[in-house]
Amino acid sequence: MGTHEDQHVAGQPFDVADAAPLLVDAQGVVTSWTRNAQRLLAYTAAEAVGTKVSGLLSTEDAARAPELAERCRRDGGWAGLLTARRKDGQPVRVMVQITPAVEPGGAPHWLVLLSDMSGARGWDMSRAVLEQMVTGSPVGIAIVDADLRCVWSNEALERFGGGSARERLGRRLAEIQPGIDSEGIETQMRRVLATGRPVVGYEHVGQVRSTPHRETAHMMSFTRLDDDRGHPMGVYYTVVDITDRHRARQRLALLDRAGEQIGRSLDIVRTAQELADVAVQDFADLVSVDLLASVLRGAEPEPEPLDESDRAPLRRAGHQSADAGLPEAVVGIGEPASYLAGSPPIRCLATGRSWREEELAPLAREWATDIPGGREATFLELGLHSAMIVPVRARGVTMGITTFFRRRRQEPFDEDDLSLAEDLVSRAAVCVDNARRYTRERDAALVLQRSLLPHRLPEQDAVEVAACYRPADELTGLGGDWYDLIPLSGARVALVVGEVPGHGIHAAAAMGRLRTAVGTLAALDLPPEEVLARLDDLVARAAREEGVRPEPPAAAHRKAVGPGCVYAVYDPVDGQCTMAAAGHPAPAVVLPDGTVDFVDLPQGPPLGVGGPPFEAVELALAEGSTLVLHTDGLLAHGDDGPVDGRDRDRLRRALRRPAPSLDLRCRAVVDALVPARPHDDVALLMARTGLLGADRVADWDLPADPAVVADARKEAARQLAEWALDELAFTTELVVSELVTNAIRHSVGPIRLRLIRDRSLICEVSDGGATAPHMHHPRTTDEGGRGLLLVSQFTERWGTRFVPGGKVIWAEQSLTDPPT
Repeated sequence: MGTHEDQHVAGQPFDVADAAPLLVDAQGVVTSWTRNAQRLLAYTAAEAVGTKVSGLLSTEDAARAPELAERCRRDGGWAGLLTARRKDGQPVRVMVQITPAVEPGGAPHWLVLLSDMSGARGWDMSRAVLEQMVTGSPVGIAIVDADLRCVWSNEALERFGGGSARERLGRRLAEIQPGIDSEGIETQMRRVLATGRPVVGYEHVGQVRSTPHRETAHMMSFTRLDDDRGHPMGVYYTVVDITDRHRARQRLALLDRAGEQIGRSLDIVRTAQELADVAVQDFADLVSVDLLASVLRGAEPEPEPLDESDRAPLRRAGHQSADAGLPEAVVGIGEPASYLAGSPPIRCLATGRSWREEELAPLAREWATDIPGGREATFLELGLHSAMIVPVRARGVTMGITTFFRRRRQEPFDEDDLSLAEDLVSRAAVCVDNARRYTRERDAALVLQRSLLPHRLPEQDAVEVAACYRPADELTGLGGDWYDLIPLSGARVALVVGEVPGHGIHAAAAMGRLRTAVGTLAALDLPPEEVLARLDDLVARAAREEGVRPEPPAAAHRKAVGPGCVYAVYDPVDGQCTMAAAGHPAPAVVLPDGTVDFVDLPQGPPLGVGGPPFEAVELALAEGSTLVLHTDGLLAHGDDGPVDGRDRDRLRRALRRPAPSLDLRCRAVVDALVPARPHDDVALLMARTGLLGADRVADWDLPADPAVVADARKEAARQLAEWALDELAFTTELVVSELVTNAIRHSVGPIRLRLIRDRSLICEVSDGGATAPHMHHPRTTDEGGRGLLLVSQFTERWGTRFVPGGKVIWAEQSLTDPPT
């Protein structure tokens, strides 16, 4: 009886009640006999006691008695099957259990329990019955010796190829099945031979001789076979084909991977590339994704169905190859993917139905793709032997095609592969269509954003400017923050930074309305606090029209609900800057020596919520100072907390860092303070101040006497001669004459004439009047009333602005394109 059987029997339940007990001493001599033992073996107590227990066994098992005795001493007992010999010589199969029975102070004895197994079901099976079980089993079974050479196999194993059972004899697994991982399988066999522990459920994938061009999967189990002395003599293993289950797992894994890796962005080309990348990993050797040119632009695909004779405007959106040595077969991303009219790709695109071909050789001439470089490569040259084409369809519209090729994998595409490809592409198609729709909406939104923000800031000499804008919504690139620079009369400029709560297209649209309103109010030359007051009325009225209930001013100011804006006016003639703010951070000022201060600016409530009137402050800026206007997103924490002293310190440190130019400093400040994914939109406007020299400004105080008009014309002409602007003398004398005359006739108080040579020639006349002049259209018979009409006709633009103590009437003439 072998060791394996002994261990198996030892684990079986033992019925002590029916067992025949006897005692044996350390030398194996029977010292006690029972009636049950006599009933089992027919020996009387007198006949059995004093005899060797080995004399009660068959000759074969009696020879094992010394080995069993050694096991009992080593392991403290033993259990197994033996064949005993009855008194009449008949053999009887018994289950034996031996346990130590040591009495205190006595000699060691062993308790032996015998149980009759002759009536046990199954123990009387013949060899023929057992052979029938293994040879007729549908499971492949084989036995290899200790050298891993085949010594026996059943007929079921022949289904996998490798020859008959006789042809397998004496051969190693690598000789029988060269297409599988024989080294890995034999490693498992050696482990079983060494440890005796069976290996169950070992899976491997490869090509067997019965299907050399198809990858199959098998599950194997290995068990060691021992001889009667417990020495390993070989390995018994079974083989079960699990290819269908393996392919089902692969399919689910591929679809699961596709769900994770396809559609991670809303970029059409990236999504198409993700489809190609996923399919090449474990499914195809070469994948290309071609989309209609209109789809790549984000537009709707053509509603008209294509004809198979057409050459559709396809462009390569993604491709991937498992073989890096196949570059000539790849059309570049974005390049036209050209196919012959009537070829399978065009038919698939026109009909919206998939196409599959197991063997491409017959189609090598019918379907030739245009390869960059002017040559047409055949499938034979490229080594492609099997192909599938699946339309990229979503919501009933075909947007392109996906082509799958096999090159290194010898197994051709089958119906299951086509079904998997269709499932894979249909999932990707939804992502592509979502990306297309997003691209369309984003492009439209970006057009809106570009139309709302200045393309470039106007050229002027008052300040050198740099601006930076970074939206929080990185997907759309839209936000509610804005900045602007608006040229005003008298060579002055208005600097504006504002923000609308929220992100995306709605915030951008609201921002556009506010920016337009600011530009309109700036054209009226209103002071900053008046501009904000009128903006406040505008926002409040719009909120009422939309049915939005405003919050109390205190709560709105505390939570920064409502649009915010800071409006500053800088005059390069005297360096004065006037500004006011509505729910917006105060600007910083970088002095010429690098010192950074923050303007002590009264904070008015956000626009549209009401509250106290806005207040303006005026400060003098030295030439070369930098005014820094920004939205609160520049110092945002992400926790909606208010800006505090620590945030200002961060900004102060960033502004102190030197930079080669104002534009680079502006970008460096944003990069230093704003994370890669900002919590809020960010707008930053930096303006370095300049001053107009005394040689570019001339002014005269005039008495309110009509006789002074001629003197004013002469002084203006003399100044133009000094500036080498004699060609503008006639027009300027006319403007001076009309404006000074108008001031003398209709106003009171002192009159002042000022000429400014900037990018244009500016003529200003100020007086103490509080009413604005109006241009009339006199009849031909009228003797007067043509003054301002002449001014408007001969100058580029003119207007009126009110100042403390009166008003200023101004007119500008271009110096870059003087009138002829």
